Amino acid sequence: MMAKALKPKMRWPLDEDLSQDLVLKRVAPEMSFKTKVYGILKQAVIGMDIYGSAAQTWLDERQLSEKLGVSRTPVREAIAMMEQEGFVRSVPRKGIMVLKKTKREVIGMVQAWAALESMAARLVAEQASDAEIATLRGIFQSFNEAHRPQENLSEYSAANITFHQTLIRMSGSSVLVDLTDNLLLHVRGIRQLTIGRGDRAEKSIRDHLAIIEALEKGDADLAERLSREHTMALAAYVEAHGDTIFD
Repeated sequence: MMAKALKPKMRWPLDEDLSQDLVLKRVAPEMSFKTKVYGILKQAVIGMDIYGSAAQTWLDERQLSEKLGVSRTPVREAIAMMEQEGFVRSVPRKGIMVLKKTKREVIGMVQAWAALESMAARLVAEQASDAEIATLRGIFQSFNEAHRPQENLSEYSAANITFHQTLIRMSGSSVLVDLTDNLLLHVRGIRQLTIGRGDRAEKSIRDHLAIIEALEKGDADLAERLSREHTMALAAYVEAHGDTIFD
């Protein structure tokens, strides 16, 4: 009996090695260089206090190039990326304007921050070590009855911002860090601008210490709720008093 001839094994398209057919361009060094310039510029803009003055904040492409020690091309490309993200706007014959937000836009950003930071607080309560949480309490260790936040506003304002940024980073979520980075310029500016009004500084530190206590107990529900309520109080303040801030 003759052996049955074996049929050749069929290769489906998914089995084929297509790597030889891909047309790929090598990653140009200037692309990563542009990204570095973008990162430096973005962090510099995020660090600005654009709400501390009624005057508009402007950047100059030539000066940025000189300070960074690079040509104007990567600076121009980085500015274009930041413009797409809504940080700046290029105005012909005038320069690069750092964009402020309207009252309604800022309220929306603060509300978004409340949602993101409250989730960060939950993650910290569930995952962070006692030593990590202790660093949050250490941010406010210099403040007491003899050294009150309301009487040391510049120092307390810096501690306030440090607390919120540290809480986000301590969550271990790079997504939360990235999302809040895009809100930070405006939310931090409004925090700095309003912290000295009324009794907001004194209430702020009480809120922070209550959040820290919930974190120390590992009470994720309470830490999340207190964090959200704390930031939503800022949104409510901007809603009520925003006309004096965004005049």
